[in-house]
Amino acid sequence: MSTRTDSAGTAAPTRAGRREWVGLAVLALACLVVTMDLTVLLLAVPSLTQDLAPSATQLLWIIDTYGFLMAGALVVMGALGDRLGRRRLLMTGAAGFITASVAASLATSPEMLIAARGLQGLAGAALLPSTMALVFGMFADGRQRQAALGMVMGSFALGAALGPLCGGVLLEAWSWRSVFVPNVPVGLLLLALAPRLLPEVRNAAAGRVDLASAALSVAGILATVFAVKDIAQNGLSAVVVAVSVAGAAALVVFGARQRRLAQPLVDLASFRRPAFSTALGANAVAMFVTFGTFFFTAQFLQLVVGLSPLRAGLWGLPPVVAMMIAAGGVVPKLAAKVRPAALLSSGMAVTAVGLLALSTVDASTGAPTVVALLLVVVVGLAPVSTISLNLAIGAAPPEQAGSVAGLGQAANELGGALGIAVLGTIGTVAYRRDVDGALEGLPAGVAHQAGDTLGGAVALAGRLPDGVIDAARAAFAEGLGAAATVGAVVLLVTAAVTAVVLRGVPPLAEPAGEPGTTHDETAAAGDLASIA
Repeated sequence: MSTRTDSAGTAAPTRAGRREWVGLAVLALACLVVTMDLTVLLLAVPSLTQDLAPSATQLLWIIDTYGFLMAGALVVMGALGDRLGRRRLLMTGAAGFITASVAASLATSPEMLIAARGLQGLAGAALLPSTMALVFGMFADGRQRQAALGMVMGSFALGAALGPLCGGVLLEAWSWRSVFVPNVPVGLLLLALAPRLLPEVRNAAAGRVDLASAALSVAGILATVFAVKDIAQNGLSAVVVAVSVAGAAALVVFGARQRRLAQPLVDLASFRRPAFSTALGANAVAMFVTFGTFFFTAQFLQLVVGLSPLRAGLWGLPPVVAMMIAAGGVVPKLAAKVRPAALLSSGMAVTAVGLLALSTVDASTGAPTVVALLLVVVVGLAPVSTISLNLAIGAAPPEQAGSVAGLGQAANELGGALGIAVLGTIGTVAYRRDVDGALEGLPAGVAHQAGDTLGGAVALAGRLPDGVIDAARAAFAEGLGAAATVGAVVLLVTAAVTAVVLRGVPPLAEPAGEPGTTHDETAAAGDLASIA
């Protein structure tokens, strides 16, 4: 990066050079792999089950432990990055991710695989907030920062889409163990290039991490995410209620402790800033809608349209590519000219229109129509996913960039879990209501399985009378429509609140704030400038 002055002789934001953009590409690749591991195992379940013979409960933990521990540790890891150095934490996370991926690929029992997935989640939690905080340290120019954030957010979306696709390709030739192999070269690449491409950024004035706050944060978020996901899968139960109460109590105690500490893990005063809290809320709502919608459309393409997992994954790529183009190229240009209130609210309104159109699909709708509507949905959300985090970090104290990035990622995880739980439940209720009539007279066990999910009905296709599968597919389309309608309403309400609360925030042509800069960062930036 090189310094420059404006016409008034005052210091202007520095512009990133070639080295920073190459470093961003490495960071984006790491984000892609971390997100991809959330979904890459889904297609490997049959071969994994045949090899390791896990119980039903163990299988759920194999799938969910990664996301659970990542969500629970994000805030703590973000705060650690502020104190220890974001590049150092990033490299530690990369080393841990490599180790855990190798262990997962060599697992000989369900317990060993669960432990490896948990270590992967903790390592992923170290990688994500460090990545976002480093982007703010590397790109001081407002337009460049928006483009960089767009690339990173696009890599998240691409990773989620590539998970099943990559898994399908690898499983065509190798066993389930192969799905963890791509993590190793990416991690090694990050370890090799990070010292040369990435500056070290940390808050030299920060004290130690309060261990009690860290434990309360992890326990509270972990319990909340677990409860939300378990409700989505199994409905309300005494265990879930107990876990929810315990998680809420942990978060309440965590909040009270932060107010008393001189150097809190999370500065709760930040939430009193409208730009901060509204931006985080808008991003959580965006993830709520995205995860909830893709939960249904991925099944629709396979179970209603009849595509194989691999073909369904290929059809899912155009919306992701559109998201990357919009977030990395179009949104930064618009953000320099249009106020965030107008850009965010109009984007959410566009997505709401796409969801309302998606609510009209039926069992005869083909893949091209569904994917075209998904394009509208994701392009509308592109401003939310890029601008909101910029607003949140810019509105917080500069030295807390890492912890705020961790909060943002935790909000993403919670929003996504809520989207699957709430919209998934709405769609499932609609499906069960509409399919009941077609199951009358069938044996109780068959009627229960076919009436529970469309996947259950398709698995029993050979044992069902003519017309039942068609009725089940039509009922699933109705469920998708109900979920899409609710998602549209939630977005429109959020758009209205965002338009009012953020109406005074100017366009983001220049950053509202800089992450805390230490001697290490300044020296690293100078090194980068001399190389570039």
